[in-house]
Amino acid sequence: MLDSTLPAAFARLDRLEVRLCLPVNATARFPLVRNYFAAVSRLGDGVAWYTLLAILPLLFGSGAVVPALHMALTGLAGVAIYKFLKQRLVRERPFHSHRGVRALVLPLDRYSFPSGHTLHAVSFTVMLAHYYPGLLWLVVPFAASVAVSRVVLGLHYPTDVLAGGLLGWLLAAGSLAFFAV
Repeated sequence: MLDSTLPAAFARLDRLEVRLCLPVNATARFPLVRNYFAAVSRLGDGVAWYTLLAILPLLFGSGAVVPALHMALTGLAGVAIYKFLKQRLVRERPFHSHRGVRALVLPLDRYSFPSGHTLHAVSFTVMLAHYYPGLLWLVVPFAASVAVSRVVLGLHYPTDVLAGGLLGWLLAAGSLAFFAV
Protein backbone atom coordinates (compact mmCIF):
# COMPACT_ATOMS: atom_id res chain seq x y z
CA MET A 1 0.00 0.00 0.00
CA LEU A 2 1.35 3.44 -0.89
CA ASP A 3 -0.45 5.38 1.83
CA SER A 4 -2.63 4.42 4.77
CA THR A 5 -5.18 7.13 3.82
CA LEU A 6 -5.73 5.59 0.41
CA PRO A 7 -8.41 3.04 1.43
CA ALA A 8 -10.45 5.80 3.07
CA ALA A 9 -10.09 8.02 -0.01
CA PHE A 10 -11.20 5.19 -2.27
CA ALA A 11 -14.16 4.45 0.02
CA ARG A 12 -15.33 8.09 -0.24
CA LEU A 13 -14.81 8.07 -4.01
CA ASP A 14 -16.62 4.73 -4.31
CA ARG A 15 -19.69 6.16 -2.55
CA LEU A 16 -19.80 9.03 -5.04
CA GLU A 17 -19.16 6.93 -8.13
CA VAL A 18 -21.58 4.14 -7.35
CA ARG A 19 -24.35 6.63 -8.16
CA LEU A 20 -23.19 6.46 -11.77
CA CYS A 21 -22.20 2.78 -11.70
CA LEU A 22 -25.67 1.58 -10.68
CA PRO A 23 -27.67 3.00 -13.62
CA VAL A 24 -24.91 2.24 -16.14
CA ASN A 25 -24.66 -1.34 -14.87
CA ALA A 26 -28.48 -1.60 -14.98
CA THR A 27 -28.44 -1.03 -18.76
CA ALA A 28 -27.03 -4.54 -19.04
CA ARG A 29 -30.43 -5.95 -18.15
CA PHE A 30 -31.10 -5.65 -21.87
CA PRO A 31 -29.60 -8.72 -23.58
CA LEU A 32 -28.34 -6.75 -26.59
CA VAL A 33 -26.42 -4.34 -24.33
CA ARG A 34 -25.10 -7.11 -22.09
CA ASN A 35 -24.01 -9.34 -24.97
CA TYR A 36 -22.39 -6.50 -26.91
CA PHE A 37 -20.31 -5.27 -23.97
CA ALA A 38 -19.44 -8.80 -22.83
CA ALA A 39 -18.11 -9.57 -26.33
CA VAL A 40 -16.21 -6.29 -26.49
CA SER A 41 -14.74 -6.95 -23.05
CA ARG A 42 -13.61 -10.42 -24.07
CA LEU A 43 -11.95 -9.05 -27.20
CA GLY A 44 -10.40 -6.32 -25.06
CA ASP A 45 -8.78 -9.01 -22.86
CA GLY A 46 -6.07 -8.94 -25.51
CA VAL A 47 -7.54 -10.98 -28.32
CA ALA A 48 -8.28 -7.96 -30.53
CA TRP A 49 -4.92 -6.31 -29.90
CA TYR A 50 -2.85 -9.47 -30.45
CA THR A 51 -4.79 -10.21 -33.63
CA LEU A 52 -4.26 -6.68 -34.87
CA LEU A 53 -0.52 -6.90 -34.21
CA ALA A 54 -0.35 -10.20 -36.06
CA ILE A 55 -2.18 -8.94 -39.13
CA LEU A 56 -0.43 -5.56 -39.46
CA PRO A 57 2.41 -7.10 -41.53
CA LEU A 58 -0.18 -8.85 -43.69
CA LEU A 59 -1.99 -5.57 -44.30
CA PHE A 60 0.99 -3.25 -44.64
CA GLY A 61 3.92 -5.49 -45.53
CA SER A 62 7.22 -6.10 -43.82
CA GLY A 63 7.49 -2.43 -42.84
CA ALA A 64 4.80 -3.11 -40.24
CA VAL A 65 6.94 -5.57 -38.28
CA VAL A 66 8.78 -2.86 -36.33
CA PRO A 67 5.60 -0.94 -35.43
CA ALA A 68 3.93 -4.20 -34.37
CA LEU A 69 6.90 -5.08 -32.16
CA HIS A 70 6.94 -1.56 -30.74
CA MET A 71 3.25 -1.83 -29.86
CA ALA A 72 3.75 -5.30 -28.36
CA LEU A 73 6.60 -4.10 -26.13
CA THR A 74 4.57 -1.07 -25.07
CA GLY A 75 1.68 -3.41 -24.31
CA LEU A 76 3.94 -5.52 -22.08
CA ALA A 77 5.04 -2.38 -20.25
CA GLY A 78 1.35 -1.57 -19.77
CA VAL A 79 0.74 -4.96 -18.16
CA ALA A 80 3.62 -4.38 -15.74
CA ILE A 81 2.35 -0.88 -14.86
CA TYR A 82 -1.27 -1.78 -14.21
CA LYS A 83 -0.39 -4.94 -12.25
CA PHE A 84 2.05 -2.98 -10.10
CA LEU A 85 -0.55 -0.30 -9.38
CA LYS A 86 -3.41 -2.71 -8.72
CA GLN A 87 -1.35 -4.69 -6.22
CA ARG A 88 -0.48 -1.55 -4.29
CA LEU A 89 -3.64 0.51 -4.55
CA VAL A 90 -6.04 -2.40 -3.83
CA ARG A 91 -9.31 -0.74 -4.75
CA GLU A 92 -12.10 -3.28 -4.62
CA ARG A 93 -14.30 -3.64 -7.69
CA PRO A 94 -17.78 -2.09 -7.61
CA PHE A 95 -19.55 -5.44 -7.51
CA HIS A 96 -17.52 -6.39 -4.40
CA SER A 97 -18.36 -3.18 -2.59
CA HIS A 98 -21.97 -2.51 -3.60
CA ARG A 99 -24.77 -5.06 -3.61
CA GLY A 100 -26.64 -3.31 -6.39
CA VAL A 101 -23.77 -3.61 -8.88
CA ARG A 102 -23.59 -6.96 -10.65
CA ALA A 103 -20.50 -8.38 -12.31
CA LEU A 104 -21.69 -9.64 -15.68
CA VAL A 105 -18.38 -11.26 -16.65
CA LEU A 106 -15.56 -12.60 -14.52
CA PRO A 107 -12.73 -10.14 -13.91
CA LEU A 108 -9.19 -11.13 -14.87
CA ASP A 109 -7.85 -10.06 -11.46
CA ARG A 110 -9.08 -8.88 -8.07
CA TYR A 111 -8.69 -5.13 -7.96
CA SER A 112 -10.11 -2.38 -10.11
CA PHE A 113 -7.75 0.62 -10.13
CA PRO A 114 -6.66 1.35 -12.83
CA SER A 115 -8.51 -0.32 -15.70
CA GLY A 116 -5.98 -2.40 -17.60
CA HIS A 117 -8.42 -2.94 -20.46
CA THR A 118 -8.77 0.81 -20.93
CA LEU A 119 -5.03 1.38 -20.54
CA HIS A 120 -4.36 -1.00 -23.42
CA ALA A 121 -7.25 0.23 -25.57
CA VAL A 122 -6.00 3.81 -25.36
CA SER A 123 -2.33 2.87 -25.68
CA PHE A 124 -2.85 0.80 -28.82
CA THR A 125 -5.16 3.44 -30.29
CA VAL A 126 -2.61 6.22 -29.77
CA MET A 127 0.15 4.12 -31.28
CA LEU A 128 -2.01 3.14 -34.23
CA ALA A 129 -2.83 6.82 -34.76
CA HIS A 130 0.88 7.41 -35.12
CA TYR A 131 1.69 4.47 -37.37
CA TYR A 132 -1.55 3.79 -39.24
CA PRO A 133 -4.06 6.65 -38.87
CA GLY A 134 -6.21 5.08 -41.57
CA LEU A 135 -7.24 2.39 -39.07
CA LEU A 136 -8.67 4.85 -36.54
CA TRP A 137 -12.21 4.61 -37.96
CA LEU A 138 -12.16 0.99 -36.79
CA VAL A 139 -10.11 1.20 -33.62
CA VAL A 140 -11.51 4.34 -31.92
CA PRO A 141 -15.11 3.02 -31.61
CA PHE A 142 -13.78 -0.32 -30.36
CA ALA A 143 -11.48 1.32 -27.79
CA ALA A 144 -14.34 3.54 -26.58
CA SER A 145 -16.59 0.47 -26.28
CA VAL A 146 -13.91 -1.34 -24.26
CA ALA A 147 -13.71 1.59 -21.84
CA VAL A 148 -17.50 1.83 -21.44
CA SER A 149 -17.79 -1.96 -21.06
CA ARG A 150 -15.81 -1.85 -17.84
CA VAL A 151 -18.52 0.17 -16.06
CA VAL A 152 -21.49 -1.46 -17.82
CA LEU A 153 -20.27 -4.90 -16.75
CA GLY A 154 -19.83 -3.83 -13.11
CA LEU A 155 -16.07 -4.32 -13.09
CA HIS A 156 -14.83 -0.75 -12.73
CA TYR A 157 -15.66 2.67 -11.43
CA PRO A 158 -15.49 5.58 -13.89
CA THR A 159 -12.27 6.87 -12.30
CA ASP A 160 -10.65 3.46 -12.87
CA VAL A 161 -11.45 3.87 -16.56
CA LEU A 162 -10.27 7.49 -16.66
CA ALA A 163 -7.02 6.59 -14.89
CA GLY A 164 -6.46 3.64 -17.23
CA GLY A 165 -7.07 5.88 -20.24
CA LEU A 166 -4.67 8.53 -18.96
CA LEU A 167 -2.00 5.94 -18.21
CA GLY A 168 -2.48 4.37 -21.63
CA TRP A 169 -2.09 7.72 -23.35
CA LEU A 170 1.01 8.61 -21.29
CA LEU A 171 2.53 5.19 -21.93
CA ALA A 172 1.98 5.37 -25.68
CA ALA A 173 3.11 8.98 -25.98
CA GLY A 174 6.18 8.24 -23.87
CA SER A 175 7.03 5.15 -25.86
CA LEU A 176 6.67 6.98 -29.17
CA ALA A 177 8.80 9.87 -27.89
CA PHE A 178 11.44 7.56 -26.38
CA PHE A 179 11.88 5.55 -29.55
CA ALA A 180 11.29 8.64 -31.75
CA VAL A 181 9.73 6.67 -34.56
